[in-house]
Amino acid sequence: MSSPRIDVSIEHRGAPGPPGKRHPNTCPKCESHYRDDELDANLWVCPQCGHHFPMSARARIASLADPDSFVEEAADVRSEDPLHFFDLRPYAERLAEAELKTGLGEAMVIGQASIEATPCELAVMDFAFMGGSMGSAVGEKFSRACDGAAERGIPLVSVAASGGARMQEGILALMQLPKTVAAVEDLKDAGGAIVSVLTHPTTGGVLASFASLGDVVIAEPNALMSFAGPRVVQQTTREKLPDDFGLSESNFRFGHLDAVLARSELKPYVARLLRLFSHNGD
Repeated sequence: MSSPRIDVSIEHRGAPGPPGKRHPNTCPKCESHYRDDELDANLWVCPQCGHHFPMSARARIASLADPDSFVEEAADVRSEDPLHFFDLRPYAERLAEAELKTGLGEAMVIGQASIEATPCELAVMDFAFMGGSMGSAVGEKFSRACDGAAERGIPLVSVAASGGARMQEGILALMQLPKTVAAVEDLKDAGGAIVSVLTHPTTGGVLASFASLGDVVIAEPNALMSFAGPRVVQQTTREKLPDDFGLSESNFRFGHLDAVLARSELKPYVARLLRLFSHNGD
C-alpha cells in the first residue's frame, strides 16, 4: 500500500477542489475547513485540533522575523541540469513548474533578519518546491548562509522541510551532505551557533546532514523526521512499528531533540536562544 500523498498546494480563490480530492485547506485530522486568511492569521495551524498545516517559506519567514527586517540573499542561485535528467518529464521542466507554483527560485530562501530585535541569519526550506529536495543550489545557499552568519558573528536559524536529496542531480545532490556538514562545522569553528527547526517532513539526506547538527534542535508537533519513511522501514525489517515511529514526539523521547514546540511558541523560544547565543547577549 502506497504512503499518503502530502498535498502542499495553497488555494488562493477558496473554491472547492475536484470531487473526491481533499481540499488543501481542510484539516486532515478533524475535517474543519478554512480560508487562506483564517489559516494565515493562525500561523497555518488548525484552531480546532492543533494540526500544523504545511507552511511556505515566505509565510515562515514572516512568522519568525521582525516586520521588514528580512533581507534576502543569493536569490539568483538556481539549479542547473548537468545530467540532462529525464524521467517522465525533463528535470528543467520540473524546475520551471516548481518556480511558477511557489514563486521561489529554489527550495531554500536565505537572508539576514532579526527576531525580537536580535540579528540572525535565516535559511528556510519550502516543501512545495519539488518536495524540498536538496540539490546543488540548496546546498550552495545553505553554505552561504553559514558563511554569512560566521562573517557577521550572528547565529543561524535553519528551518528544514524536505524529502531528502534531489534524485535528478544524482551524485551532485549527495555531495551536498558533506558540503553542508562542513559549512556548519566552519560556522561553529568561527564561534557561531545554529538553531535547527525541523518541520513536517524532514527526511533523507537533509535529516542526515545539517538539519540534525544544530546547537539546539527543535521540532514541530507530529513532524515526521526519519531517514526513511515508516512504510519503507516496515517493509525492510518486516516488523510492526510503533504508531509514533519517526515522529517528533518519539525523537524527543529518545533524546534526538531538545524541544517539541507548537508553532505559536516557536518565535519567542528562538528569540530567547538567539539572545543567549549572541555575542552581545545578556
